[in-house]
Amino acid sequence: MAKEKIILGIDPGTTIMGFGLIKVVGPKMTFIQMNELLLQKYTDPYTKLKLIFERTVELIDTYHPDEVAIEAPFFGKNVQSMLKLGRAQGVAMAAALSREVPITEYLPKKIKMAITGNGNASKEQVAKMLQSLLQLKTLPKNLDSTDGLAAAVCHFYNSAQVVGEKSYSGWGAFVSQNEKRIKK
Repeated sequence: MAKEKIILGIDPGTTIMGFGLIKVVGPKMTFIQMNELLLQKYTDPYTKLKLIFERTVELIDTYHPDEVAIEAPFFGKNVQSMLKLGRAQGVAMAAALSREVPITEYLPKKIKMAITGNGNASKEQVAKMLQSLLQLKTLPKNLDSTDGLAAAVCHFYNSAQVVGEKSYSGWGAFVSQNEKRIKK
């Protein structure tokens, strides 16, 4: 029997944090949930970070994901925006780490490529493809939640490509499982 795995995808942001969850059983994925955390009404940046942390922990405690996929901030021209996005991402990562859930980061182009086959696809194209892939009846008004869901689906596709490969918890584990490869 195939092992069940739950993947939480997060699109971090200080205005809207999008997230989506999928369940994976063998080669099949099914939609669990997607939503967003709206942060526009909060003016204090530290309150926003606290809320991102708390919501991420709440999602982990509720759905018990096996892995978290998070969209990495893209490199833009506005340094202040990058700093804010980096903080939001870091807080979401810290929440996952506090619950010992492994994290994988994906660049936006890699997520778009995994979902649509085009690294320059629009948010709308990604959302429409997810709607088709996961048989979603409707799409949300804001597409931040589909971006979070896209990170989870991207992780599923990338995980499927490495079936049979080993994973390691650190250098010590790698060395102990690959003693024949080490030159003495």
